[in-house]
Amino acid sequence: MKTRVTEQLGIRYPIIQGGMQWVGTAKMASAVSNAGGLGILTALTQPTPQALAQEIALCRSMTELPFGVNITILPAIKPPPYEEYMAAVIDSGIKIVETAGNSPKSFVEKFKAAGITIIHKCTTVRHAISAERYGVDMVSIDGFECAGHPGEDDIPGLVLIPIAANALKIPVIASGGIGDGRGMAAALVLGAEGVNMGTRFMCTREAPINDQIKKALIAGSERDTNLIFRTLHNTARVFKNAVSDEVVRMERREGGCTFDDIRSLVSGERGKRAFAEGDINAGTISAGMIIGLLDDIPSCAELLERMVAECRTSLASASLCFRSSSVSDKNLS
Repeated sequence: MKTRVTEQLGIRYPIIQGGMQWVGTAKMASAVSNAGGLGILTALTQPTPQALAQEIALCRSMTELPFGVNITILPAIKPPPYEEYMAAVIDSGIKIVETAGNSPKSFVEKFKAAGITIIHKCTTVRHAISAERYGVDMVSIDGFECAGHPGEDDIPGLVLIPIAANALKIPVIASGGIGDGRGMAAALVLGAEGVNMGTRFMCTREAPINDQIKKALIAGSERDTNLIFRTLHNTARVFKNAVSDEVVRMERREGGCTFDDIRSLVSGERGKRAFAEGDINAGTISAGMIIGLLDDIPSCAELLERMVAECRTSLASASLCFRSSSVSDKNLS
């Protein structure tokens, strides 16, 4: 299955594992890469740049195939040492980086000088156009259905993907609401040249999270997510549980709330503990609307092989329907 994404990244299938806090570890990334996709380590899952370098080395010992590193740069009162994390990536010889959050303008030159292919994730076409102008190699465009931060424009993938594909010369990777081969086929038809998945990879056997969390996600419907931080203009889509319900309640109360009011509820450490202990109500857990389509916990290899087969079948079926319709129309005329 060849697209510009597979050719430029050196992977078998145009399927990329999203950068996921607490989930994007060597175990996860190597499993996706070994299955034919592109595994991604999440830089800030590691507590220090030195720990990231060690995780990169561990991942390299687990796969000989390409993998990348996600660096998400967001405003913070006490930001992590981003420059040191970037240096760890470059010094470790990583050749693929997924960036997200702030504009990639400030770090494109440094990564390109090191021969690194840059995939920038964004939620709007205007930001995608800017990223292309700054020199990134690919754009991963996040539809409103996605887990994590879908932006503030609320544009779903069915609209966002083809607009981005029309506007950009570089490859577009579809992200958000994709979890099977039908979604992959749709993304390709809409103009994308690859897909990015987070929630679907959380529900695989290799995902380093407690099985109780995986079971809770696949038992959920497409209505079992909450949008939090809406009133703070930093929207995030998470699983609907006791914690996220309380955050939504506090945001909707008269007078709203500040981030300090909900800080203790949404702390990263609480989410990390939920993943480790399997308590679905221990913290906020990122999850996309695609949970409504998930009903099993396969290995990464099983998932990718099944997706590619479904994608090919879906594309062939659509083509057959079109040809059959054309024949019928001709007979009628």
